[in-house]
Amino acid sequence: MKILIINSSDIRGGAARAALRLHNSLLDESVDSHYIVQSKISTEHTVIGPKTKLGKAMGFVRPELDLLPGKIFNKPSKTYFSSNWIPFSGIIKIINDLNPDIVHIHWINGGMFRIEELKKIKSPIVWSLHDMWPFRGGYHYLNNLEFNSKKQFYPISDEGFLSNRIWKRKSKTYKKINSITVVGLSKWLMNESKNSLLFNNRNHINLPNPINTNIFKSIDKNICRKLWNLPTDKKLILFGAVGAISDPRKGFNELSKALSFLKRRKDLELVVFGASKPSKPDKFEFNTHYVGSLKDDLSLITLYNAVDTVIVPSLQENLSNVIMESISCGTPVVSFDIGGNPDLIDHKLNGYLAKPYDPEDLARGIEWVLNHPNPEELSKNAREKVLREFDSKVVAKKYIELYKSILAKN
Repeated sequence: MKILIINSSDIRGGAARAALRLHNSLLDESVDSHYIVQSKISTEHTVIGPKTKLGKAMGFVRPELDLLPGKIFNKPSKTYFSSNWIPFSGIIKIINDLNPDIVHIHWINGGMFRIEELKKIKSPIVWSLHDMWPFRGGYHYLNNLEFNSKKQFYPISDEGFLSNRIWKRKSKTYKKINSITVVGLSKWLMNESKNSLLFNNRNHINLPNPINTNIFKSIDKNICRKLWNLPTDKKLILFGAVGAISDPRKGFNELSKALSFLKRRKDLELVVFGASKPSKPDKFEFNTHYVGSLKDDLSLITLYNAVDTVIVPSLQENLSNVIMESISCGTPVVSFDIGGNPDLIDHKLNGYLAKPYDPEDLARGIEWVLNHPNPEELSKNAREKVLREFDSKVVAKKYIELYKSILAKN
């Protein structure tokens, strides 16, 4: 059985890392897995990327070109927008020349290839949803979001001419594809897709990303703090993501409000990764450590193990790599009870699910974890949750079963 995994990048971004983990998990199970990308950064020999200088250069240029229509036609928005309009990538030919049994699509944006080229893929398609883009127009998540009186999110305007046009392009293309199986990485996103007009007639299954629990595991906290030059006599909370401070969807504003309820604590310090110290940093009541962007798993693992809890205050979230990585290391997580977070966090067992978008309850969750009488129990519950449901061997076998069932039908 030959599986071909497709993603725009091999390691840049959460979808890329998740796709690479699945690829490696399949290889470990003796599956003939290949991974094709537009921009190759790693040295993994099983990852297929551009080989010529021009191809490598275009891997960086195409993402910028793909953003142009959104910049021209859309109102300013911090919600990522993809048009997938750029032709002549050559990737579809590579896919069909490899002649895989299954083509497993992940995140194909950044100008990787035109939407219309999907119908040229000859093999059955599995599509893992890392955000809403595959079944919406051009936006990857809900756009132009505000709070209403009940503190729930709602779209305050139509998505616009360009997004509607992209939706129609998808609709026309999808009708010409016989076999698409949609994988909802979280129950929430699977249900959103099931209820969409573009994918409501497709087969759906809920399967998570895998994680290698032999790599993401517990390490002595004091050793990790010394590695990061962090205090050993403080309670440390960690917040981080790609665009941790600049992307409003990541919830840094809500975290800031939550921390204002904790200002009486003199034993608390904050650690932030995914962002360097801003020129005008927020003036919290306690010390803040900015550690910048982390490029490797070892840095992440030691940082998760250095802190007492990880905070994920995202306003929209699928199946968070940060949450999964943290609890695999035995570090409990506090987040809002939204999206795919309940798939990972069992409330008051391995972390805390705060009321959606309520900074005060987020603060209560932080206090609950920091004041827990038996932190070892929280850590044990977190680790066992991952071993049971997300370990790479467990998840890889479920994907293999899915692939076999699709091939039997086709």
